[in-house]
Amino acid sequence: MFFRWDWLRPQLTAPIVPTLGPVHPDALTVGIFEDVLRAADTGGFLPYDKDRRWGGEKDERVLRDDVVHQPEHTLIPTLTRRGRGTVKVFAYGLGDGVVDEAAERAAKLAAGHDVAGARVVRPLGPESTHPRGTRIQLKDFTAGSCPAPDGPVRPITAWPTAVQESFAPFAEAMAGDGLSFLHARMQAGRCGPVLAAAIEDRIVGAIGPMEIQPDAIGHPQLMPQYFAVLPEARGQGLGRVLWRAAMHWGQSHGAACQLLQTEIGGLSDRLCQAEGLTSLGFTYAMSA
Repeated sequence: MFFRWDWLRPQLTAPIVPTLGPVHPDALTVGIFEDVLRAADTGGFLPYDKDRRWGGEKDERVLRDDVVHQPEHTLIPTLTRRGRGTVKVFAYGLGDGVVDEAAERAAKLAAGHDVAGARVVRPLGPESTHPRGTRIQLKDFTAGSCPAPDGPVRPITAWPTAVQESFAPFAEAMAGDGLSFLHARMQAGRCGPVLAAAIEDRIVGAIGPMEIQPDAIGHPQLMPQYFAVLPEARGQGLGRVLWRAAMHWGQSHGAACQLLQTEIGGLSDRLCQAEGLTSLGFTYAMSA
């Protein structure tokens, strides 16, 4: 075993694991960190990796020989070759000096692996007074009922053909939110259902794919979705209706929880906070 849990556990201010992203607090064990090290040797997906659903090969891997694990802090670097390539160093530790050490290490590793990007990922606890970056949020489906909302939302395949055909221009308009990627997956028949909101026979919002996968300890988890509403259709409550429809789908299909990352202060962040999700902490990524 590489990691000492009595060293690592006090450093974990937020439940974020390199290459995996946010995990349920109950799944935050020494075993999950050991798993990501073992996966670095194979280049494959862990059985509970949320990115496994997209197929292909795992792009990001831990640089296991460059991990620093000490009583006061732990630095875990990862490498991706996507685009011009990036090294990220996850900086776990309570002292401010851990960020400087992580930045120096990220820059050296990026140069050594001949990639353009060098970044530090800093987890912050939920009590942080001035957080930046993204908030990790938990939806607990066992805490209460998620009734189906009233509104013009249904699975896209349940809309008339003419309405379904309007998804393509909607997806193109919202490509920056990942909807064009989602549309390609839909056309290939390689993803779960997508819920769509339509007004005047035109799709103006969507959330999906709706998929459930067991996490590292077997909890059925609703996977994160792509979620967008056309700018001109905002302000009518459609985002909230789509969100609640997705939560109703997740609960009715047996999900125990969902973990999300939302940009602090963004529309999704404000919606999740208003809907009562639990904040588990934050992650802030900065250039090294």
